Amino acid sequence: MIRWILFIIVYLAMGLYTLQALRSGTRFPWVYFLYMAVALLILGNFIYQFSWAEEGGRVLSRPKSYAVGFLLAILTFNLITILFLFSEDIFRLIFAAYHKIGGKSDEFTLPTRRRFLSLMALGIASIPFGALLYGMYRGKYRFRVLKYNLEFKELPEAFHNYTITQISDIHSGSFDNREKIEYGVSLINEQKSDVLFFTGDMVNNKAEEMLPWKELFGTLDAPDGKYSILGNHDYGDYYNWETEEAKVQNLEDLKRMQKEMGFDLLLNEHRYLQKGNDKIALIGVENWGRGGFKKAGDLRMATAGLEKDVFRILLSHDPSHWEDRVIEDELHYHLTLSGHTHGMQFGIEIPGWVKWSPVKWRYKYWAGIYEELGQYINVNRGFGFLGYPGRVGIWPEITVITLKKKGMA
Repeated sequence: MIRWILFIIVYLAMGLYTLQALRSGTRFPWVYFLYMAVALLILGNFIYQFSWAEEGGRVLSRPKSYAVGFLLAILTFNLITILFLFSEDIFRLIFAAYHKIGGKSDEFTLPTRRRFLSLMALGIASIPFGALLYGMYRGKYRFRVLKYNLEFKELPEAFHNYTITQISDIHSGSFDNREKIEYGVSLINEQKSDVLFFTGDMVNNKAEEMLPWKELFGTLDAPDGKYSILGNHDYGDYYNWETEEAKVQNLEDLKRMQKEMGFDLLLNEHRYLQKGNDKIALIGVENWGRGGFKKAGDLRMATAGLEKDVFRILLSHDPSHWEDRVIEDELHYHLTLSGHTHGMQFGIEIPGWVKWSPVKWRYKYWAGIYEELGQYINVNRGFGFLGYPGRVGIWPEITVITLKKKGMA
């Protein structure tokens, strides 16, 4: 209760400060009355969702995620406005103190805030505010296809120009627009790759979240098959299950559902992709993540009996596994495909110039292609979204990788 009271006091104080900027910057009273109504509505919804609404575990439900998204948007607007105008308020206070100490207080009035500064502050603050709203409305479904060519001298000749489509982090429990998801699925099929890989997190908490989308994702197709692995959310670890048996059954239901959709789920095991007399090995491990994340991935089990000199592709959900275990492993994994980070669903990417997201402070390998010791990893930015119900600058991704044998045209 004390935390809620402190939060409400700080929120209202920020709102009142911003309201002063609105009053200085605009002569239309309806603008600041509208701001007050919206700010109070957002606050009320947030309090309701996190006090009385149904508790669904550690992963935010759809209503809670929107409550967080709108709160984040208005807090960002308020904070930028406050920071921008704070320096002027300091100047006004110093100016007032100077006149008071100089004995001129009788003829002094505190300078009024300059209107153009208020307008400038509000204009600058409206940019991230609008971006966060855009991210919730359109950005989360702004699918893009990223294509890479990777050369390997060890690649068998029959697999020269072999194409892979990778998707990751579907998070079906967050979806709220079937038309957009249908478009995303059709975009995957339009790539017409030889093989399709899904690198984990099909749901947020429960297998049943995938039921409305099962038939749609079952239409995904690739000549050499569809292969998948589990991500940390697929185990149901973030939900308050009534019994351990219910949690175990949930995972079994998800495994069965993936099979019914046509995915070959790899659980610390491997397969071979064959073309004529040439083959490459596909290794899939369960989730292994640094810190408190589940560590069920087992490279030794997955590669037991694997042919020694075969070209290797590893599916591992969390890129921290690649950094902590795979790079220095005694086996050489030519290509690893991961996801998990979502690129934090927020950042700035301008090809050839800038690539930044706050998630880089947690994950060294957080989005795109990286190379270490002659081994490559692609960290997919994710198909879906989680928590904040949107994306800003880090758009949902479908990856297409073309394998090439070095020296062949």
